[in-house]
Amino acid sequence: MNNSLKLPLPLHTGQPNKIVQNPGESLMHRPMSEPSTALVQAHDLAMTFDVSAPWLNRVIERQPRLLLKAVDGVSFEIEKGKTLALVGESGCGKSTVAKLLVGLNEPTRGSFTFDSQDAHAQFKKPEGLQLRRRIQMIFQDPYASLNPRWLVGDIVGEPLKEHGIATDAAELKSRVESLLESVGMSRLDMQKYPHQFSGGQRQRISIARALATEPEFLVCDEPTSALDVSVQAQVLNIMKDLQRSRGLTYLFISHNLAVVRHVSDQVGVMYLGRLVELADKQSLFSNPRHPYTRMLLDAIPKMRDTGRARTPVQGEVPNPLNPPSGCTFHPRCPHVQERCRMEAPRLLTIAGVKIACHGVEEGRV
Repeated sequence: MNNSLKLPLPLHTGQPNKIVQNPGESLMHRPMSEPSTALVQAHDLAMTFDVSAPWLNRVIERQPRLLLKAVDGVSFEIEKGKTLALVGESGCGKSTVAKLLVGLNEPTRGSFTFDSQDAHAQFKKPEGLQLRRRIQMIFQDPYASLNPRWLVGDIVGEPLKEHGIATDAAELKSRVESLLESVGMSRLDMQKYPHQFSGGQRQRISIARALATEPEFLVCDEPTSALDVSVQAQVLNIMKDLQRSRGLTYLFISHNLAVVRHVSDQVGVMYLGRLVELADKQSLFSNPRHPYTRMLLDAIPKMRDTGRARTPVQGEVPNPLNPPSGCTFHPRCPHVQERCRMEAPRLLTIAGVKIACHGVEEGRV
């Protein structure tokens, strides 16, 4: 999550639509008779950070503790070989979800199951190293995620040595060369430093490093946002090719809806730490249901709509330290009613789409 705060370690009206899911049932809750086959399952993930001033300052100034709910009850599933994209404005909790899935943060509430294993419980055990081999991350900034003092060969080879995959220098060199070539780099690049490469080339090096342990699940935190458009296309095509050849499963985080449309199978829209809509790509782009999703899509310039007035995304994201009551989107929503201000909507299955909106539930949006 991009935030200016330095975060310490965590402590009805109208005719309703037909709702497939039981309103009291959580998003991905399934009967025992129907076990999920998804490789990745996140259930009710939540992450709260304590951003309070030091204790003495709070006593002197008589200030309460400040708790930031970066992620608040996010649930989803990703089938093996598929891509789920998370989209939303900066500060909605996308990057925090990414860090929860790779074990950089431990959730305040909820669980993450990978291949039927409780991932966070496994991460704490010695055998958790085997699970970390199967889950890797590509970071957003290729200029910050690579050690500038290391040669590229050392950067890509580090996971191979850490996990005991390459046992001697000759094997290590061969594997690193193969990894670099798989992302369109040359074996001669092993003897160069990161500053000798462009942003797109650095991100390819990051991808090669992530692939070193032969993972099954890659968490991609806006891997192309720092790159030029033409370079973005090259990196995305490499990622798509690798997914097809290696059967990779992706969680792809982005705020660029054009990129999301290119790479995803399913799309989840986040707002202030919560999922407000989750649907397959075709449904979401052709028939967005949530008012926030409609605003995001309507803000994209379209060649065929030249001259048509577009509805911009209204207002600003509220302060996450003091979120609005009820539906957190209600101060910006054109369909707001009193229920929206008082009651937080649940994520329900309505006409095949997971959506959290009273207006959609009541059939008035």
